[in-house]
Amino acid sequence: MTLEERMLNGKLYDCADEKLQAQQRALNELVFDYNNTRPSDGQRRQELLRQIFQDMGEGCYIEPPLHANWGKYTHLGDFVYANFNLTLVDDTHVYIGNHVMIGPNVTIDTGTHPVCPELRWHAVQYNLPVRIGDNVWIGAGAILLPGVTIGENSVIGAGSVVTHDI
Repeated sequence: MTLEERMLNGKLYDCADEKLQAQQRALNELVFDYNNTRPSDGQRRQELLRQIFQDMGEGCYIEPPLHANWGKYTHLGDFVYANFNLTLVDDTHVYIGNHVMIGPNVTIDTGTHPVCPELRWHAVQYNLPVRIGDNVWIGAGAILLPGVTIGENSVIGAGSVVTHDI
């Protein structure tokens, strides 16, 4: 099994591997370019997002800054909106459904480390995919941890109060 296959399939792997880090740095350059676009440069932003993400449906909008470990393991459905400071620790697949709204300062994290200290000394980690169904609202500051699945029509948030629907 290759290092990337281990990375994508919940197996322990060396996250400090130089080849992996070189690939990641190249993808991070695209994220840097995206974060440094002008607000009026919508077409360039869309082009960069299509290079960053594995899949991106129609009508997606991500407010910079965006932070992504890889980008290439993230799949966006149609009409995904993410506010400022979306952080994707996307060391394996992140699946985001259609019509998903993501508030500011949200973290979606697929990477984790073993609880055994001896293994952590060796800079190993493993990853579990995150799946977000259609028509989900993820409120400001939410953190989705490795292996989480959010069902369709869900609302995720901390301390949120819904006062009324229109």
